[in-house]
Amino acid sequence: MRKRSTIRVYSDGGARGNPGPAAIGIVLCDEDDRPLQEYKEYIGNGTNNEAEYRAVIKALDLAFARTSEEVEVVCDSELVIKQLLGAYRLKNQRMKDLNAQVRVKEARFRDVRYRHSPRMKGWLARADGLVNEALDEAGF
Repeated sequence: MRKRSTIRVYSDGGARGNPGPAAIGIVLCDEDDRPLQEYKEYIGNGTNNEAEYRAVIKALDLAFARTSEEVEVVCDSELVIKQLLGAYRLKNQRMKDLNAQVRVKEARFRDVRYRHSPRMKGWLARADGLVNEALDEAGF
């Protein structure tokens, strides 16, 4: 597989109940926003914020299989994006640990950008659908 220079990933995570059964959904696209891969996974119990972080972590892993150059992560969680951008403090130890995992993953790339976007737009709507499919398939 040819490695692309730029990958855009749309990631979403959610829990039914908070905390409760949680899942992640990811859509990887090329630099022209054409879909390359979809991914969904039930991840066990967790909070919405934990699921959002775990989606970003998995998205970075999937993107690294395609490039080590540039990645743009698009997510609907304002909290997670603002924490990753350094605009919001990390107070909860679990969020600090997940944020540290993201930092390890992002170090593999030349450039990583984070962007907040509403969930019900474009590929984020599909990522949200994948979260719900994974939860449905897991029996929740």
